[in-house]
Amino acid sequence: MAPATKEAQRAELHKTIWRIANALRGSVDGWDFKTYVLGILFYRFISENLTAYLNIQERAAGRADFDYAKLSDSDAEFGRSETVAEKGFYILPSELFVNVRKHAARDENLNETLERVFRNIEGSAVGADSEDDLKGLFDDLDVNSAKLGQSVAKRNEKLVKLLDAIGELGLGNFEDHTIDAFGDAYEYLMQMYASSAGKSGGEYYTPQEVGELLARITVVGKTEVNKVYDPACGSGSLLLKFAKVLGKENVRQGFFGQEINLTTYNLARINMFLHDVNYEQFDLAHGDTLTDPAHWDDEPFEAIVSNPPYSIKWDGNANPLLINDPRFAPAGVLAPKSKADLAFTMHILSWLSVDGTAAIVEFPGVLYRGGAERKIRKYLIDNNYVDTVIQLPPDLFFGTTIATCIIVLKKSKTDNATLFIDASAEFVRGGNKNKLTEANRQKVLDAFAAREDAQYFARLVPNTEIAENDYNIAVSSYVEQEDTRVAVDITVLNAEIARIVIHQTELRTQIDAIVADFEGTS
Repeated sequence: MAPATKEAQRAELHKTIWRIANALRGSVDGWDFKTYVLGILFYRFISENLTAYLNIQERAAGRADFDYAKLSDSDAEFGRSETVAEKGFYILPSELFVNVRKHAARDENLNETLERVFRNIEGSAVGADSEDDLKGLFDDLDVNSAKLGQSVAKRNEKLVKLLDAIGELGLGNFEDHTIDAFGDAYEYLMQMYASSAGKSGGEYYTPQEVGELLARITVVGKTEVNKVYDPACGSGSLLLKFAKVLGKENVRQGFFGQEINLTTYNLARINMFLHDVNYEQFDLAHGDTLTDPAHWDDEPFEAIVSNPPYSIKWDGNANPLLINDPRFAPAGVLAPKSKADLAFTMHILSWLSVDGTAAIVEFPGVLYRGGAERKIRKYLIDNNYVDTVIQLPPDLFFGTTIATCIIVLKKSKTDNATLFIDASAEFVRGGNKNKLTEANRQKVLDAFAAREDAQYFARLVPNTEIAENDYNIAVSSYVEQEDTRVAVDITVLNAEIARIVIHQTELRTQIDAIVADFEGTS
């Protein structure tokens, strides 16, 4: 498919999604309603994914006209256990999206039908290796919620419209392998809802171009990594950038993450499936990363990306166990209770492999605030863990206009210095937000890879100089700002002012003469 055609299809898809989401929403708040749109999109995806998988298998075995969607449920049972072992779930033909949608308008109990289907899909994984990956995936898709309508009939009417709208989306044919449209539709929906929801929604979403920059930073010079990790993974979009940057087959052991918000954790698992990352390729956990981290005993991660919540409260020194926690103890101090930013940073450092790279979006205050945060920065700089600090432009993120930064951590640096990059001017204005273009991102990546001074943009600073500057690692302290003011010759300026005054006097004399002449003839 030609790129122009693909981009045109994507634009058309986005336009349709926008129309659907707004037309169907009605009285349901946009950020709440995303659960229904994304949930039904997911239901369609796994239905078509499973159908395509089984059709390909059977047709390869010689049954050229085989169509799983047309099978009876009893005939379909024969393949259940083998399919669950491979795909992680099973859906009987009568419960496939296409067949439920076909009868939806005439189904007076559509809400009960959908509830049963969702329960059966999750139930198909019970006892299998995929059980934890499917468990609770449909919990937020409440088909009996009064938000959809005050009566069963009203709710079902809304559900029929939702099934039809999602069913009409042109998302390609699974058997032609044009499946990226599902993942793209999901990403667009997340961005759309984050944009309109402000802080309530935007905190769960990192703009795609920022996510891609983070992923590319962590894999400079590499074509594959052991596995990737995000300790505050939100909807999982940052992790999935590695599938785009490296190809998911080059993330050998898969995608790992943790998320404290249950709804968002469910969205992250759905996001994995929608990007065709099968259940055995991801390991996402629900819980508080700082006080109850998952993946404690796993092999360290070669690539870590994260955009943790800015300056949130955490237990800190109110929890006596944390100061002895091997993640935080090396710094000799805990991040302040009111600002967990550097607690996430220390956690990430602990989970990072010796030859790995971590790229973390940080609130700018962590670069220069005093107290415990200064002591943690001292630990990081003195042990040569900070590879690079990148100043980003303002107004990139949903829910905030602040100019954030990226801290890059490494455990095996070849120099005892820190690179500072000032990318604060690397953006274009797009809609109501600033955006990093491909050229902007490439300029940052080139400077990151070169690791040398570039006037007004990058500077490699010995760690001894940072220590002398009281461990302040704000980019503006080290990269000189270009003076864009125009130099003015004061002698020339005074001469020009004198010329203007003389000219002005001449004009007034001429005007006075014209007025006097006019009055004399009147």
